[in-house]
Amino acid sequence: MTNLPLSDELIAEANAREIEALEEDYAALGRKLARSSVAIDAIRDRVAGFSVAVPTWGAGRGGTRFSKFPIAGEPTNIHEKLEDCAVINQLSRITPRVSPHFPWDKVSDYKALRDEAASLGLGFDVVNSNTFQDQPGQVQTYATGSLSSTVEATRQQAVEHNIECIEIGVELGARDLTVWVGDGTNFPGQQDFTRSLDRYLEAAAQVYAALPDGWRMLLEHKMFEPAFYSSVISDWGSSILSAQELGPKAKCLVDLGHHAPNTNIEQIVARLHRFGKLGGFHFNDSKYGDDDLDSGSINPHQLFLVFNELVEAEQHPRDNFDPAYMIDQSHNVTDPIESMLSSAEAIAGSFAKALLVDREALHAAQDANDTMMAFQALRRAYTIDVGPILAKARLEAGGAIDVLGTYRESRWRERKAQKRKPVGLGAGIV
Repeated sequence: MTNLPLSDELIAEANAREIEALEEDYAALGRKLARSSVAIDAIRDRVAGFSVAVPTWGAGRGGTRFSKFPIAGEPTNIHEKLEDCAVINQLSRITPRVSPHFPWDKVSDYKALRDEAASLGLGFDVVNSNTFQDQPGQVQTYATGSLSSTVEATRQQAVEHNIECIEIGVELGARDLTVWVGDGTNFPGQQDFTRSLDRYLEAAAQVYAALPDGWRMLLEHKMFEPAFYSSVISDWGSSILSAQELGPKAKCLVDLGHHAPNTNIEQIVARLHRFGKLGGFHFNDSKYGDDDLDSGSINPHQLFLVFNELVEAEQHPRDNFDPAYMIDQSHNVTDPIESMLSSAEAIAGSFAKALLVDREALHAAQDANDTMMAFQALRRAYTIDVGPILAKARLEAGGAIDVLGTYRESRWRERKAQKRKPVGLGAGIV
């Protein structure tokens, strides 16, 4: 049994107003692609099989380091978050999984939560631990770090929390654990770089040992924040070395915002795949640092280039290539549902464009050192408007042709504002 939040009639009526124009645009694009021997229906089918998870925390308003400005109708608990995530999937049809964060999303009955999600047409994706905040009743503080803390009792507390997250994930039907730690330093000399990494690896090995069969441990690196002088797992080099030491179940997770400006992230993707350690992605965008802006809002070309490498990796898989894709954004000034709908389309669009790259021509130009023609092979695909392909895939899956227009027509946020408890003022990103 499903209990989808929006009525089928609403979506059908909205689609009826758009379908004639879509069919015209899809047919025109199909004829254009056919001139290059590309079957548009085959690309549509690939897009229809693509999916990206949404995070429970992304359903709420984010904030700056100094303040948060909530909006009416914002979710206040995991149950309301699941409702909003179901709206996103019902309209987009490419976000069927939700990534939970603990202890933020703790409940007393996880089987019931799994059933509740299923009734909304959702499953659970990667589970995320939290050792970067102190929680009420917590015995040890994470002020000294977590898995790399100099305090043994704190490290053990962090290990036990991550193992608890694995146990919860098993109940929810997940298969991956993401481990990101805010551990690091703010002053030179504050800690020994080598010994802090040794402590992290020793503690992480205990978490790794608790992974069930078929599970992966995704190590997420971050250049800075909250530690601004050094971070224990600061870059892809630290991440892959740690993953290699921990074992084959340990993979690297790439957050697009966790790099210095102008970093060649697509090359990092290729390197991690080359050594069988590419485990997943957190999609967002950035202008200055770890901004957590909407995917494709600042540098859509980079997002396309990342997917170009992912399609290459898919065609030349190593070590069971199966990356976990998730949107990870902070929606400070927009309706979070609208931002995630927009981002899901941008991500799927980059995937579709990468599928349109003439790989035979690209590889031939690369082998011939024909720089311009290699670049043009990418540029031709990037400049194609794949909107009709995305909309057609959504339509055939029961979603909305115009996701944002249909969402606004539903007045979901206004209706929830009448029922949900207001969110209070606060500080911090989440």
